[in-house]
Amino acid sequence: MADAAVDGTRRVLVAADKFKGSLTAVEVAERVTAGLRRVVPDLAVEALPVADGGDGTVAAAVAAGFERREVRVAGPLGDQVTAAFALRGDTAVVEMAEASGLQLLPADGLAPLTASTHGSGELLRAALDAGARTIVFGVGGSATTDGGAGMLAALGARFVGSDGEPVAPGGGGLADLASADLSGLDPRLSAVELVLASDVDNPLTGPKGAPAVYGPQKGASPADVEALDAALAHFAKVLEGTETVGARAAEYAASPGAGAAGGIGFGAMLLGARFRPGIEVMLDVLGFAPALERADLVITGEGSLDEQTLHGKAPAGVAAAARAAGKEVVAVCGRLALPAEALGRAGIRRAYPLTDVEPDVAKCIADAGPILERVAEGIARDFFS
Repeated sequence: MADAAVDGTRRVLVAADKFKGSLTAVEVAERVTAGLRRVVPDLAVEALPVADGGDGTVAAAVAAGFERREVRVAGPLGDQVTAAFALRGDTAVVEMAEASGLQLLPADGLAPLTASTHGSGELLRAALDAGARTIVFGVGGSATTDGGAGMLAALGARFVGSDGEPVAPGGGGLADLASADLSGLDPRLSAVELVLASDVDNPLTGPKGAPAVYGPQKGASPADVEALDAALAHFAKVLEGTETVGARAAEYAASPGAGAAGGIGFGAMLLGARFRPGIEVMLDVLGFAPALERADLVITGEGSLDEQTLHGKAPAGVAAAARAAGKEVVAVCGRLALPAEALGRAGIRRAYPLTDVEPDVAKCIADAGPILERVAEGIARDFFS
């Protein structure tokens, strides 16, 4: 492994994402630390839970020293929910899944046509109220496909039908949109740096757009996907006819990231957001670079290491940054679906899946914590004994 620190102390940085459905990123770090220290009691371990902009992003920021702020906002179906954002100084981390996430709906209560991002706009407004001048807007895990219309409405935009009344919430309601007015948007937005943090680069509509690619996982039938795609295209066309947006609407709709989280990326671009890969943004915000400098070995990971991991997910971002700094990286995971060559190209020397310790996948999910500790013991023996 890499040379030990100057003072001779061996240092490990645990920078892993959540194991979705089993462990939060904070719990992953705790379990890995416990396993390492069971084998090497004096091992210096620094935990920096990470996220790529999706669910768990606020928790990662809080673990890195941000203050957790809670507010009551509209959930995806309009009912009130408690949502959190993170604040440190004048930088806020806002996670749209806190207000508009799929996890807020029961499995049998998905609403692909009517779920709204209104609560996400309320979260952004709460960050403005708290004095934020830089807002990292993590998007992912959404229940919505409304192009960010609900978010924009919460921030002062008006979207009305031919009867002069606001259109119904959700992507389905945009089919009835007759006119859009963004002149009432919160003026504080013009003085804020808004960073759209996402791990997807889909456009708003079309074969690779938000409805086609992500609609089905939100309960959309083939007919719903078709209706949503047409409604979002209509939304962009109406905006193209406004003085405040004009030709930029078509440009934004075709831009990478516009289709993120049901098209909320498009809505964020209308607010002046700058798109950046979520993990890159979060590593900056969390202070990854100085933590990496102190480490001899980096342990990253997530629930499933697969092809998706290589396309902007947290472990790939951590490994790329660590490799650039000449640090050795291993990964922990619940399930491993990548060959050794792919791991090597990503900068990961070796992966340690829970299934190496417990072949029963159901047990790995149910007892992920204790099994992960045993996996970490194996890492300690391989690298420090």
